[in-house]
Amino acid sequence: MRTLGNIIWLVFAGFWMALAYAIAGIIMFILIITIPFGIAAFRMAGYALWPFGRTVVSKPTSGVMSGIGNVIWFILAGLWIAIGHIITGIVLCIFIITIPFGIASFKMAGLALFPLGKEIVPLNQAPNGQYTVVPIGK
Repeated sequence: MRTLGNIIWLVFAGFWMALAYAIAGIIMFILIITIPFGIAAFRMAGYALWPFGRTVVSKPTSGVMSGIGNVIWFILAGLWIAIGHIITGIVLCIFIITIPFGIASFKMAGLALFPLGKEIVPLNQAPNGQYTVVPIGK
């Protein structure tokens, strides 16, 4: 079922959202000092392509620098990508059959705002009750 959900997601939203993350990643690499943000953007692009069966958990080793990095990410790319997720979610909620995908897009908007200090893991590797974003496709 996850594979079918991922294929439908890829067609309706995943490709375009992954493209947005990839563009943000390329811009971050051009700015050189923001290369760590570019790496995070490409990691999230993979999650945006194929999200079902994975979840996001907080990294226990993240610290103050993740918080500062999240503020910089929010200004440079996070807000714009989150707006893209919200618009995508609204469009997906127009049709009854794609409402679950719209909800997934809304959940991913929160991750788009503040991705640093978080880790994408398979559902079976996530600690019980340690979801920072409600798991998609559980």
